[in-house]
Amino acid sequence: MDERLERARMGSDALRELIEELAERLRRSVVLDDPLIRLILSSRHFEDADPVRIRGLLQGRADSEVIRYILDQGVAQWTKPGYIEGRDDLGLLPRYCVPLWERGHLLGMLMVVSADKNLTVEETGAIDKSAQLIAAQMYAERVAAEAEESGAEESLRALLDTSAAARGAAREQILDTGLLPDTAHAVVSVLQVARSHEPPGQVETALRAALERFKRTRWAQGAVALTTDRAILLQVSEEPPDPRELKAQARRIMEALDTYLDAAAAPVLGIGGVQSGLSDAWVSCKQALVAARAARRTPRFERVGDWEELREYAVLLQLPDHALNASLLPRPLRTLLAADGAPRLEETLRVFLEHAGSVPRTAEALQIHRTSLYYRLRQIQEITGLDLDSGADRLALHLGLRVRDLLRTDGDDTAH
Repeated sequence: MDERLERARMGSDALRELIEELAERLRRSVVLDDPLIRLILSSRHFEDADPVRIRGLLQGRADSEVIRYILDQGVAQWTKPGYIEGRDDLGLLPRYCVPLWERGHLLGMLMVVSADKNLTVEETGAIDKSAQLIAAQMYAERVAAEAEESGAEESLRALLDTSAAARGAAREQILDTGLLPDTAHAVVSVLQVARSHEPPGQVETALRAALERFKRTRWAQGAVALTTDRAILLQVSEEPPDPRELKAQARRIMEALDTYLDAAAAPVLGIGGVQSGLSDAWVSCKQALVAARAARRTPRFERVGDWEELREYAVLLQLPDHALNASLLPRPLRTLLAADGAPRLEETLRVFLEHAGSVPRTAEALQIHRTSLYYRLRQIQEITGLDLDSGADRLALHLGLRVRDLLRTDGDDTAH
């Protein structure tokens, strides 16, 4: 993956002064990154640059492969400074890395290029002293920024609430503050992660970073709100969003999270249906949650569920988790799944139903002779006791197979 990710928010003048003072003292290049290894600030050049630094200075951001390599060293869990090994194939020289922690929050990484890993005790002492000042400054700026953003996020969460009164008040607040305009169309995307080895703050930072760039696009204006394991992106526009734009956007979001988080995070994204303005945005949010649940439970969606493409899954996934169990499988289907040759017969039944009971198209898809297909269909009818010419019987079997697909995510592969 060669996509280059958005840079972090530019650092303040106070942070720049601290970075430049340290660089001047060391006579080495110093870089301040956020916890996702996105560039915040870089000192002036001291002829110790590697290709990674040069690209970063020119583009204002690092390649995703470099970011993933550094994060894979576990720097987000480091509690003390250490060296990051270089990699010739990435054009990366070794770096002395100081994780910037303040009051339990990982705020960023202070990095000094050191090709020979030969920093003296005096130099590391100066770096550590500067790191304390930089962390304190970053924490103060973070508190101020969060105070400013918290009201906007609270209004967005209320707008998407189930309470009509809360939604109405939130809509007025959003319009009064100018957070979003009340345009003709609104769509919500919900991003969820599973449990990850990453620190909670790192996950939150990654979720925010993956969505922030889509708060303003060529077709929409948006806002983002976060919870512990979920991020919500509301986008409003005068013209109906192009489904292809939404899908492409979803792919870029997932690519960003694949860079920022380890595989255990297992992110999924749900896209709600397009609704009428801010007043109905909550409907899109509920649909996006169902679509994200479909993406989590069904591999066929490849981690991105779109409400408009869920079809029967949209109905089945209204059921709570405790109700979505093997007891929902029709008894004839359970009998078929327990029979000899069940995998072959299940595949035949699936393809037959997917092709609306068309024998020619089913035989072609299975690459078997029609005589063989008729034999298998007779077996299915004899085992289940159902008539495959009956629309009601076919519907029962088809929904049963869809339920089976959803159950497989829970490790119930037999569903007998």
